[in-house]
Amino acid sequence: MMRLLHARPGTTVATPTGVCARRGIRVGRLSTTRVMAAVNVEQIQKSRSMIREIIRETYANPIFVRLAWHDSGSYDDNVKQGGATASIRFTPELGYGANNGLKDALDLLEPVKAACPDVSYADIIQLASAEGIAMAASAAGKQLEIPLRFGRVDATGPEDCTPDGRLPAAAAPFPDKAPKPADHLRNVFHRLGLTDQDIVALSGAHTLGRARPSRSGFGSEEGTKYTKNGPGKPGGTSWTPEWLKFDNTYFSEIKEKRDAELLVLETDAALFEDPGFAPYAEKYAASNEAFFKDYVVSHLKLSELGSKWDGEPTTVRADPLEAFCESDPSADECRVYED
Repeated sequence: MMRLLHARPGTTVATPTGVCARRGIRVGRLSTTRVMAAVNVEQIQKSRSMIREIIRETYANPIFVRLAWHDSGSYDDNVKQGGATASIRFTPELGYGANNGLKDALDLLEPVKAACPDVSYADIIQLASAEGIAMAASAAGKQLEIPLRFGRVDATGPEDCTPDGRLPAAAAPFPDKAPKPADHLRNVFHRLGLTDQDIVALSGAHTLGRARPSRSGFGSEEGTKYTKNGPGKPGGTSWTPEWLKFDNTYFSEIKEKRDAELLVLETDAALFEDPGFAPYAEKYAASNEAFFKDYVVSHLKLSELGSKWDGEPTTVRADPLEAFCESDPSADECRVYED
């Protein structure tokens, strides 16, 4: 017998029975639960499962994080325009130089939207980023959950696109004519309504991924000893040796600058050179726990910049049994029986 739980908008919701239960079968001795809320919780959890599978097959964590950041990072708090609205899927915004390659990420997510039509593109983009981070943390032997809220309303057309030039540049000359990298970072992030601490914490996402000249203008297209054989498409230059794992390695590598084959951009180096940024960078280099704690707060801020909501936003937590069964599918709790 299926139970229906009604969740008020703005509440936290967790479905305890995994992806199999959402298809109408029983997992172990746990009964199937469906939650009715302002958002379609069942489709959100299905989206989560599909995104995890895409990441496992394509190693798309880094580009999903970049996609979500570039969608959110278009926000201007001064005029309350742009942000996490999925306007990035429209021309001209998708065609801006800073967004080179992000059509690939959107294409990977189209099957998710097709299977889960009640979940907005804006929610799917932010979910892909959060799941990419969580899975990369797990690959590093660590646990990290970013408890996103859902219910974002999508931009409807090109008229919702933001002007070009709102995203941070990596090196001088900076488009805002800032004299120093730290000044440029503050100009961009403070326009978003974010703080110095947010700047440093969010920079730690560079632990994931690579830079390519064809996309950002930086790095090596051919690759380094860390990237020339993939996984995924070979090439690019990474900030860390294990660039599909999420932890505080970015900060230790930027601080030490011990390997010429790892990327250190002007805006990276500024985190330890600027007196306002350095205390946070030093803290994160010394403590993964401190980095994770602050990163989650900053990531959640970023994920909601400029968001418009269909009613009150609802937090939908990851299914703990599903995560457990992914790590140990042979466990008794994960045995599947037909109803």
